[in-house]
Amino acid sequence: MSEVVQSKHGQWSSRWVFVLAAAGSAVGLGNIWKFPYITGENGGGAFVLVYLLCIAAIGVPIMIGEVFLGKLGRQSPINTMMNLSRRFGRTTSWAGVGWLGVITGILILCFYAVVAGWVLAYVFRLASGEFVGTTAEYSSNAFGEFVSDPALGVLWFTLFMIPTVVIVARGVNRGLEVAVRWLMPLLLGILLLLLAYGIFSGGFIQSVYFLFDFDWSLISGKSVIQAMGHAFFTLSLGMGAIMAYGAYVPEDIPVRTAVITISVLDTVVALVAGLAIFSIVFAHGMEPSAGPGLLFEVTPVAFGALPLGTLFGTLFFLLVTFAAFTSAISIIEPAVAYFVERLNRSRVLVASVIGGICWVIGLASVFSFNIMSGFHVVGELTVFDTFDKLTQYFLLPMGGFLIAIFVGWLVPRSTISESIGLTEDWQIWAWRGLIGVLAPIGVIVVFAYELRQLFS
Repeated sequence: MSEVVQSKHGQWSSRWVFVLAAAGSAVGLGNIWKFPYITGENGGGAFVLVYLLCIAAIGVPIMIGEVFLGKLGRQSPINTMMNLSRRFGRTTSWAGVGWLGVITGILILCFYAVVAGWVLAYVFRLASGEFVGTTAEYSSNAFGEFVSDPALGVLWFTLFMIPTVVIVARGVNRGLEVAVRWLMPLLLGILLLLLAYGIFSGGFIQSVYFLFDFDWSLISGKSVIQAMGHAFFTLSLGMGAIMAYGAYVPEDIPVRTAVITISVLDTVVALVAGLAIFSIVFAHGMEPSAGPGLLFEVTPVAFGALPLGTLFGTLFFLLVTFAAFTSAISIIEPAVAYFVERLNRSRVLVASVIGGICWVIGLASVFSFNIMSGFHVVGELTVFDTFDKLTQYFLLPMGGFLIAIFVGWLVPRSTISESIGLTEDWQIWAWRGLIGVLAPIGVIVVFAYELRQLFS
């Protein structure tokens, strides 16, 4: 038996808390809106089956690998990769995977928190009854005016960043765990309330057909690649968040079953959210659309036209805000954990400094929609667009690919057998085939496709 190493940051109090935390990391803005939309556009139930196969073949193996590495190393992703590389007789250059995750997470937070700030603002805008009886034109203009105001952008971006930093600064048990213990049950409860509201709104049957009607004619090579890409991105893979959370897993929690539970919960939340949201959209006779901008233009009008729409519209944006918080705290955690270890400083100081750095850099994302809208980093890409494309198309796939290679081929068989519970030869070879061959190929295919789309 290998020596059990304890994390200096603490650990989750139970398996269920870890599942909630990791699921909270996975369930974010895109999960609630994008997945239901691409499901309906790519064959409904047929796409769901393809997606589940991709989750099983790509997402789950890489996630198991990240949790396994975190649990084995019990430190931040950087130090985990550094120490495990030494333990397995590999080059310490693999610590670069941890650095890649930390940098990716910081860049993601610099634009993700801006959109999350918009969501937080819309909680109050919906609660005020602003969109009752309004038109799509009014909603579109209202959103355009909102993002074009730099003062409002900075205000709501700041109001989202402050609690994010406070939660992470309080540590694993008093911060992260308390947050997910409250936010995830509230998120799930609001989601069920919205589903019930959607059922009685009049558009539920149309929503069911939109999401679950099996139309294999809509399944194409592009659909499969979209399913592969979303299976990878939805589980928060490739940026160290899941590895960091894995470092806080109690020793007696089986990695495989926990990860499968997380992936199932993530998918169920996405589908239920789709049923709830599109029931309301269809009840108002509107067409569903994807993207963060349309999230703020379509749903406010739909809620504003329905009975009790002010209440349930407010609950909807509160739901999305909770999802954004649970993702944001996981995004910043790897960086905070590393610098606490490296500098031996308090989490309060480290989280405040890193949060401040993200806030300063993130201002450029806020200003991309107003005073810096004419500034382009590359081609027509603003600072906001650059952060988005750089992380999604380059850094996240690179991180996932390297983790898959390291776990698939550089971790000794004895360690895999002991830590993951794979003892038979066929199990080891099946594992290496999934994470060492199929998952990297899948990531490369998605990477190549996204690059082609970006530059086409």
